Amino acid sequence: MAAPPKTIHTAPPMKPKSKSAKLRVGIIGLGMGRAHLESYQKHPRATVVAIADTNPATLAAVGEKYGVAARYTDAATMLAAEQLDVVSVATPNAYHKPLTIAALRAGCHVLCEKPMAMSAAEAREMLAAAKAARRRIMINFSYRFTPQSQALRAEVDKGILGDVYFARTVWLRRKGMPGFGGWFGQKALAGGGPLIDLGVHRIDLALWLMGYPKPRWVLASQYNHIAAPLARKEKKVFDVEDFAAALVKFENGATLEVEASWAGHIQQRELMETRLLGTKAGLVQHNTNGGYEFDATIFTERRGKEMDLKPAVPKKLMPSAQHHFVESILHNRPHMATGEEGLIVMQLLDAIYASAASGEPVRID
Repeated sequence: MAAPPKTIHTAPPMKPKSKSAKLRVGIIGLGMGRAHLESYQKHPRATVVAIADTNPATLAAVGEKYGVAARYTDAATMLAAEQLDVVSVATPNAYHKPLTIAALRAGCHVLCEKPMAMSAAEAREMLAAAKAARRRIMINFSYRFTPQSQALRAEVDKGILGDVYFARTVWLRRKGMPGFGGWFGQKALAGGGPLIDLGVHRIDLALWLMGYPKPRWVLASQYNHIAAPLARKEKKVFDVEDFAAALVKFENGATLEVEASWAGHIQQRELMETRLLGTKAGLVQHNTNGGYEFDATIFTERRGKEMDLKPAVPKKLMPSAQHHFVESILHNRPHMATGEEGLIVMQLLDAIYASAASGEPVRID
């Protein structure tokens, strides 16, 4: 396997702060944004000084719980009124691009929730804005930050797999549609269903472990045999898929199989698994007991004998995407999960949906 590309950041950071100064953080969107807020608060040199959400009740409740006094129902007002260093954008997907660009133009580094945007075209606009503003974009590909993921990446960096020629990455639910009837099931706000909601995490994890090879073409299918009838029965809006599958071929000859669902007749309540096959070894990372705890194993041979190895978890773990982003900015270091990688994922998602709609393979140029 070729060495994974070096992680870069989109643009130079701000001038380093004094050793005691804290980064001033703002959060836009208080659904997933609450997890962002909690993670920032755990870093000794980050302080969440402002929050924004269009729901006044949510805004008040979160502000009181976490002790944030500056609260805004309009993100633009927050960006104009507060001198922020970092902004997390954790809104419905349709607002990722405009809010990220607004925050960049206000002089902020941005940690954007996944997926990066509604399309690769939007992602390119965001990258151009970051370059113009000389600020960073990081995408919240949070499943890179589990101990098992970091342990596997450490082994991959040592070359344990050899050349990776096949991978399979899945996130399947037996019946688990988020906010059924809400924005997740509306294409105009979400851009898609479980592929863009769940599959995006597993796609990134697989690509990260594979060294982010360049995708060449995609063949895909999507279905909504289970969720759509339920939506009609409950008179709720639902115009996205409930299951998607794709086969991705890369420029280096490797293949990736992707599956994502909110509903399907499987044994597990929730199944997350990423598996790689290499010329020297294979690996798997999967959730345990249908939950959100993970296990990882490497399968290899030594002296002609088959061996199953548990990768050693690195002593210095990155606790969260937010912690990593803050550290990278403070110490002028490259960060992971860059906007450039987010763009590659968006190119894949665009191609998967296009292939599923046409029933034909789609090339990625």
